[in-house]
Amino acid sequence: MTPMEVPRRVWSLFEPLHAVTYFAPAARAALVDAGLKGFWRGYFAGRAAPLGAVGAGPVTAAFFGFAPAMVARALPDVWSRASPEAVLVARLEGARAALDDLLKGTEVAEAAELLEAAAGEVELPGRVLGAANADLPRPDDALGRLWQAATVLREHRGDGHVAALLTTGVDGCESVVWRAVLDGGELPASMQQARGWTDEQWGAAVRRLADRGWIAEDGTVTAAARAAYAQVEALTDRLAAGPWERLGEDATRRCVQLLGPLAERTWAVLPKDNPIPLRPLPPA
Repeated sequence: MTPMEVPRRVWSLFEPLHAVTYFAPAARAALVDAGLKGFWRGYFAGRAAPLGAVGAGPVTAAFFGFAPAMVARALPDVWSRASPEAVLVARLEGARAALDDLLKGTEVAEAAELLEAAAGEVELPGRVLGAANADLPRPDDALGRLWQAATVLREHRGDGHVAALLTTGVDGCESVVWRAVLDGGELPASMQQARGWTDEQWGAAVRRLADRGWIAEDGTVTAAARAAYAQVEALTDRLAAGPWERLGEDATRRCVQLLGPLAERTWAVLPKDNPIPLRPLPPA
């Protein structure tokens, strides 16, 4: 792997470990038991809990691609159903239970140690969600540490991705339209629904991107749009590279080696057409 391929490769391996929080039955059940019935209550409360009992404003800013109205339907209402402290307990217990089932029979201690070492090297300034998760107490078990380290690293990368998107001058809806149309297929419809944008808002964003020369008359993306997105992804990778550079080449290579089989197992509960959108990368 080249230095700039490293952040993308390791992201493809630790992101699935975090994503069980949203899709694994055990993880979702733990949030329901905490009082958060419904997928989106659990999602917004689970991701926002490290910030405390915040309202819709900070979450709209930090999550970026979600429609403000969708965020406002969840927050601050979720905190009347479960406190942030209770949600933090539930999401960790749920993730631990999910990973215990998925990774049964595997050895995770070394992977947890290396991933935790990388998570300890994240840059905190300007990384609101990454820093909030990094500030949480360290779990006392290998599965918990593995999941929490993956969560710190994915939110750290996500914070950087938002910063990279902002450099292009797109808003939240435009960023989702852009990403969805790049992939094509059924993703535009699923991402519009998953992010809460109305038909009017989605259509207006399409027109704004067309005015920029990024969407052609037939609804496909242009070469300029693909080039701009490649720049965003490259900047996201650069902003995520620090922890791995500081961890060192040998330890990073070993981490990738250990995470591969673990990540592969998590795909048993991750929808292949999920609207994160998270897709397995081809083998290195």
